[in-house]
Amino acid sequence: MSDISIDALGQAMGDLSNPGKHGFDLGEYVGDLAFEEDSGSEDISLEGLQQELEECGSDEVVANILSSGAKLREYAKGVENNLRKVELDSIQDYIKESDNLVSLHDQIRDCDSILSQMETLLSGFQEEIGSISSDIKILQEKSMDMGLRLKNRRVAESKLAKFVEDIIVPPKMIDVIVDGEVNEEYMKTLEILSKKLKFVEADQAVKSSRALNDVEPELEKLRQKAISKVYDFIVQKLIALRKPKTNIQILQQSVLLKYKYIISFLKEHGKEVFMDVRAAYIDTMNKVLSAHFRAYIQALEKLQLDIATSYDLIGVETRSTGLFSRAREPLKNRSAVFALGERIKIIKEIDQPALIPHIAEASSLKYPYEVLFRSLHKLLMDTATSEYIFCDDFFGEESIFYEIFAGPFSVIDEHFNPVLSNCFDAIGLMLMIRIIHHHQLIMSRRRIPCLDSYLDKVNISLWPRFKMVFDSHLSSLRDANIKTLWEDDVHPHYVMRRYAEFTASFIYLNVEYGDGQLDINLERLRMAVDGLILKLAKLFPKPKQQIVFLINNYDMTIAVLKEAGPEGGKIQMHFEELLKSNTSLFVEELLVEHFSDLIRFVKSRASEDSSSNPERSITVAELEPLVKDFGSRWKTAIELMHKDIITSFSNFLCGMDILKAALTQLLLYYTRLTDCIDSGSALKRDIVSFPSITFEIKKYLKTF
Repeated sequence: MSDISIDALGQAMGDLSNPGKHGFDLGEYVGDLAFEEDSGSEDISLEGLQQELEECGSDEVVANILSSGAKLREYAKGVENNLRKVELDSIQDYIKESDNLVSLHDQIRDCDSILSQMETLLSGFQEEIGSISSDIKILQEKSMDMGLRLKNRRVAESKLAKFVEDIIVPPKMIDVIVDGEVNEEYMKTLEILSKKLKFVEADQAVKSSRALNDVEPELEKLRQKAISKVYDFIVQKLIALRKPKTNIQILQQSVLLKYKYIISFLKEHGKEVFMDVRAAYIDTMNKVLSAHFRAYIQALEKLQLDIATSYDLIGVETRSTGLFSRAREPLKNRSAVFALGERIKIIKEIDQPALIPHIAEASSLKYPYEVLFRSLHKLLMDTATSEYIFCDDFFGEESIFYEIFAGPFSVIDEHFNPVLSNCFDAIGLMLMIRIIHHHQLIMSRRRIPCLDSYLDKVNISLWPRFKMVFDSHLSSLRDANIKTLWEDDVHPHYVMRRYAEFTASFIYLNVEYGDGQLDINLERLRMAVDGLILKLAKLFPKPKQQIVFLINNYDMTIAVLKEAGPEGGKIQMHFEELLKSNTSLFVEELLVEHFSDLIRFVKSRASEDSSSNPERSITVAELEPLVKDFGSRWKTAIELMHKDIITSFSNFLCGMDILKAALTQLLLYYTRLTDCIDSGSALKRDIVSFPSITFEIKKYLKTF
């Protein structure tokens, strides 16, 4: 291939800067491109050509060339010429754009100059920014240092201000402490003084300060002055408590509690004076409350109604015991000794206000001791509750209460112990035990524990006395003189009535409490009265009278016990069984009295088996007198039985039940008699028909 003249091409490129010259024609310099064979080339190895042709056989261009059958050299020459042409066209296009390229070159050179200047400017700016950053960092460090110093100065200022505020003694505070009256403002000033005194004592740094040397003497003077002043103030208030007719609770709540900070101030800054105030209050309240309770007890004693003496026992006879001895008061006027009656109201009114003695005395009212006992302890509970709460709030010490109430407790004990040792009223003692139980519940609901030990002590003292009085009643039954107690009367005995009412009272008082020890004592009492009533019954000459006596007493006892507990109990069931068995005995005695032959025959002959012993078969001769005797007087006998029962038994209903049982048994006996008569016997004419007997019985019984 011919080479292009390098000089001509350089000349052409040099003319690019001169757009005024003639047009440039590349063909003039290049001429036709010829592709000649290089004869001087070495032989080319065709090894592997076949494999490459096979690999390129799938190519479309190669396939067309091979299929056209053209020579490869010619085809390559054509391709070379095409490439030359394209190259020349590209150079021609470049020459056409030469002016634009020169302009672009100039612009780029100008931009480069500008960018160089900007680079210089930015380099200087960067140096300035570095300098400014260094200055900012320095300023930041200075700012942080100044902020820390400011913070430290503020803290120091705050502490110093607080120190000055806590240690300084304002003139106004001095004026109030020294010359002011004890009021709300004085209390607030005392609080400020207390804070300053605590500040001086608590902070070690303060003790080493020079300012304390100037302030401490003045604070001490103010402390002493304040203590002296409030002590005089409190003592005057305590003196007011001793004035007669002073309402202590109102004075405590409306006056003393308003100044309770005085006690706190004295406790913290005047311990000795506080102890003096404490002792003065204890002494004052001890004497005042002791006097109040003593006066109240003396007023209550005038209202006491004596219920029982040592002779008022179940087994003691009520008639005069000697020629010159005064007859005992009738039982009906002393029913409260053994019967609970209206006395139970005291339990239902347990939380009512205490009695006002002068009002009751003006009305000429008298009360059993348990009423006075409840009233006294109600006043004690209310007073103790108020005082306990006040002591805890005013002094902050519960123990003060017990020192104060040592006096009132002693006054109550001086009154109660002699009363208790002379009390023979078992029902009253049990009522007092129940009252104490309810009072303990009331104090528990109030959450006031100050009377726990006292109420326990009273309860413990009541039980032994009750046991002693109860045992006296028990002994009176066991050791009773049968001859003096016996009366020729089959109606209920007064001893049995006493026992029934006495037992019913305790059953009622034990319903909600379930006291097992009381149940045991009542069972012992029941066994004693069983023995006594049997001994009294045996003194009657006739068995029938003995049975009537027992039935009347058992029936009366059951009726009284039912009033105490309608659901019954072991004691009631016991007497019901005794009543049932004795009723059966009486029925037999009554029927034997009027129909002895009939009953004897039925029990002996009618019960024999005649088929087994034909010789002992019942004959008409045996039956005829019995049938005729019954037919002749059965109406009269029933009437006599009715009269006998009506006059023998105190309880009409009980008598009717017995009459019904007797007539029913009579019908059974008569039925067995009639069963012994053959159907064809002539005695059938003399048999009284059952409708006739039933009609007659209905005259005496409303229902049968």
